[in-house]
Amino acid sequence: MSTKFDIEKFDGKISFAIWRVQMQAILTQHGLKKALDGNSKKPSTMTDEQWDDMDEKALSVIQLCL
Repeated sequence: MSTKFDIEKFDGKISFAIWRVQMQAILTQHGLKKALDGNSKKPSTMTDEQWDDMDEKALSVIQLCL
C-alpha cells in the first residue's frame, strides 16, 4: 500500500511553524525523522552507510517541498 502526503511548498509566504510540523510528520511516516537529530545521534546499531542513505533520503524529501 502506498500513501501520498501533500504538503504545500514552503515559499516564505506560508507559516514556517506549520510547514515544519507537517514536514516532520512526513519524515516520520517515511522513517526518516531521526536524520533531523544529526550525525551525533546516529543509533549505534546503524552503519555509516545506512545513516548516510537515510540522511540523503530525508534531504531529498525536504528539498522537494521547498
